[in-house]
Amino acid sequence: MRKRYRLLFMIIMVMALGFGYLHLFVSGTHNFERLHVFLFNLTCGGTSILYYIENGKRMSVRVQGFLALSVVFAVLAWLELFIPAALCGLALAIIADTVRRDVFSFFPKEFFASGYTTSTRFAHASVLCLVLALLVSVGVILNNAWLHLFTLDTLSIDTFFLGFSFPVSLITMSVMFSLIPDLKTPLMKAASLFAFWAVNLGVIVFFLFIVAGKLWPQVAVTVVLFFTVILIFILFVKYVKELQQKSFLVSGMLFLLYTAITGIAYILLEIMSDGYLRWGDLLLRLHAVAALYGWNLSGLAVIYRRYDFPIRMNSRQLIAGHWLLVGVAVPLGDAFPLMAGVATAGYGIFLLLMFFSGKLPHGDENSPVIA
Repeated sequence: MRKRYRLLFMIIMVMALGFGYLHLFVSGTHNFERLHVFLFNLTCGGTSILYYIENGKRMSVRVQGFLALSVVFAVLAWLELFIPAALCGLALAIIADTVRRDVFSFFPKEFFASGYTTSTRFAHASVLCLVLALLVSVGVILNNAWLHLFTLDTLSIDTFFLGFSFPVSLITMSVMFSLIPDLKTPLMKAASLFAFWAVNLGVIVFFLFIVAGKLWPQVAVTVVLFFTVILIFILFVKYVKELQQKSFLVSGMLFLLYTAITGIAYILLEIMSDGYLRWGDLLLRLHAVAALYGWNLSGLAVIYRRYDFPIRMNSRQLIAGHWLLVGVAVPLGDAFPLMAGVATAGYGIFLLLMFFSGKLPHGDENSPVIA
């Protein structure tokens, strides 16, 4: 990806985190959290999915259009201008689906036919889920603002924090499986196919249980997803050779396991109301921060630099700094305004190093600079 686009994404990501803290400094009725998450998951995440799917070094005109419209959608949703937001969301879905149909097909045959890699399946699932999330969000917006055909507190535009995050997870898994050599044994093929279906069906079912307000089934699905992530983690660590991008993706998987644990804990606390009142908000914040700025960011960073590896950086130190930001600095920013500024600045420095560190000459993959 060209430097100017990396710079643009860096600016948007820093702004997104800043908007997440803006409620500490500005009073008002608008939901800054909505703007914060949509800019990261939909603008940066959704655009990156389409860029990766098209598989070009340059960003096409239609992907640039998606990028611009996604910012407009996020702002309109934040301002609660719902009818224009719905029209914008429909345009975004159309753009995303044209990319999907050009690269794959209208019917997702890759899900069911043999001869396709797990990476291809996850890639198609990612862009398909992006299209569906946009279409469902348009329907929810129109229902809540105009049609009023049904009333569900759990089905609101804010529910699509998850809806727009899931496609980013899927494209990261596509990147991970693209690094795994062909799994030729029947057992490994079965394991990768199970992982694909368990992740996709598990998250869809989990989303339906959220809408229905069913807590114990949410716990059961999350436990299944947790062990599925462990399976993927084992496959990735065992079969991928030592590459620089492997280090960042392993770190991302550890963030994902952390989100699964905090997610289960949050649901259990919600069932036990006393504990939920004391610790629920904290656990939810830890879960959200690790998902956005830990797991999702790890995948997006590898996508942005995929043509640049190996990169001239100390991976271990950068990953340690990433964990310090996500695990300590960013959550503390919610409680201490001064820490919010420190976390935002530190986040910007991390992105600067990750997105703009220079390439190493080919053949220098074993240099201690990237250890």
